[in-house]
Amino acid sequence: MLKDDQIKGLFAHFELYISLSDTLKLELKRRIHFEVFRKGDFIHRSDRICRKSYFVQEGLLRTYFLKDGKEISEYFSAESEWVNSPRSFMQQELDIYNIDALEDTSCYALEVRDLVYLFDQFPEMERYARLSMGNVFGHFMDRITSIRFTSAKERYEHFTKTYAHIHQRIPLGMIASYLGITQETLSRIRK
Repeated sequence: MLKDDQIKGLFAHFELYISLSDTLKLELKRRIHFEVFRKGDFIHRSDRICRKSYFVQEGLLRTYFLKDGKEISEYFSAESEWVNSPRSFMQQELDIYNIDALEDTSCYALEVRDLVYLFDQFPEMERYARLSMGNVFGHFMDRITSIRFTSAKERYEHFTKTYAHIHQRIPLGMIASYLGITQETLSRIRK
């Protein structure tokens, strides 16, 4: 079981959305565990069902898929953000996403069965999920709009705004694949 000082950052994140009772805090400490990944490690592979969701304490993760042998970056997750392979995690089936560590990364991990238990026993956890997922949904809607209706330069500007806290830590080739442009085009629009 995690100690209070080990999990206080995660508690602070939850408390942005909900109040945590002492009982809920105890259950979270029992059910969440700590994992460390080295740069280049796989957190999740597309040939496996995603059974954990990770809250990044420190580091940087990338979610991507393969298309015609090329890695296409879908999104990036850094400190104080959750990451999993959404369809695989929620439906417990295979999907297309891989998650890897772009830096040495430490995370809190919560297994799907424990999340279901927390939802069943603590209605405030469902409220947390609903409120926090609203932010994620907004991000994805902005991304879709950006891809469909903006130029490469505008997409890059949107990217640097959306990922202002981490874009300097992401390799340019991964940024280009996220934007749907070549690395040469990215170099040109960054000037």
